[in-house]
Amino acid sequence: MQKYKKVATKPDFVIALIAIALACFGVIMIASASSVLAYDNFKGADNFYYVWRQLIYFVIGIVSMLVFSSIDYRSWKKVAMPLMVVTLLMLVAVFLPVVGRETKGAHRWLDLGFISFQPSEIAKVTFVIYIVSWLEARGRVMHKKELSLVPFAIILAIVSILIINQPDLGTLTVILVTSIVLFYMAGAPKWQLFGFLGLLGGAFVVFITTRSYRMARFLTFLNPTSESQGSAYHINQLYLAVGSGGLWGLGFGKSLQKLKYLPEPHTDSIFAIICEELGYLRASLVVVAFAYFFARALKIASCVPDTFGKLLAVGIATSLTVQAFINIAAVLGLVPLTGITLPFVSFGGTSLIISFIQVGILLNISRNVSYE
Repeated sequence: MQKYKKVATKPDFVIALIAIALACFGVIMIASASSVLAYDNFKGADNFYYVWRQLIYFVIGIVSMLVFSSIDYRSWKKVAMPLMVVTLLMLVAVFLPVVGRETKGAHRWLDLGFISFQPSEIAKVTFVIYIVSWLEARGRVMHKKELSLVPFAIILAIVSILIINQPDLGTLTVILVTSIVLFYMAGAPKWQLFGFLGLLGGAFVVFITTRSYRMARFLTFLNPTSESQGSAYHINQLYLAVGSGGLWGLGFGKSLQKLKYLPEPHTDSIFAIICEELGYLRASLVVVAFAYFFARALKIASCVPDTFGKLLAVGIATSLTVQAFINIAAVLGLVPLTGITLPFVSFGGTSLIISFIQVGILLNISRNVSYE
């Protein structure tokens, strides 16, 4: 039987280097993707507005990663419940008129005057910590549906209702997929897993059919060439950007779709600009980077002797990788558009900082565990 010895080891710097490299690449691509938008918004006064902001977020993210890498990952188990309660309160607060900020019909932001952020992004971390702690506590009773499947579904339902009303389908999808993976990894029987997937399928049908704009978006995904404007405009502009790039791209800074044709070129559509300017071959390196990040994180998880650390590493790896997959797949027309950002690469303070915090937790897991 293999025995584990708790000793201080060097953190897995490769994980950190991948994240930093992606973020640096993101700043460079934001400089190109946002140039026209910044010129238009600020009348030519600051064409690099979004670049400077992203650099500030980048520095904060690096500092956050270093801070969280120094916190023993086991300590998160003790504060899992308080973190979840605070997160739920923030998810409710986005709907309040005083602190909640509405943008394009969505209630996703908390504006405290001196700072604004998206609580749903924070939920990607706090919910993983909570659900991992909860699953570990269930231990050997995972086979009993009344003690595992039922309360698990209730927990997810509470979070889902709050996030879906913002609405933020992309973030909710990341949380749901991550939770299902963790539920299975924690030892849930396959029949419970399939039962839960069936329940989600039914909920998805209800969700799509109860709002006309959701149905329109879904039908557009099934047949994007049915129209060129309206609900199909965004996806068709994405196709034009990706298709015009070819193998080698038009050249850095030479995107045509960023000339106010493609919505959100510096946030959730940035991978389309990457394809257009750099081409398929170089854009594929982004996919390779995320795949290697995921594999490296799973390697860390395989070396963790305790269930909490193992599930936490898997949860973080899954959350970041699934988010990247959804963003890239949406740009390529493989899944419906959700408005979710590409981790480390897209413009966005909350997203970038939270992503680096997740990497910091992974670093601590890797530095505190070794085996002999």
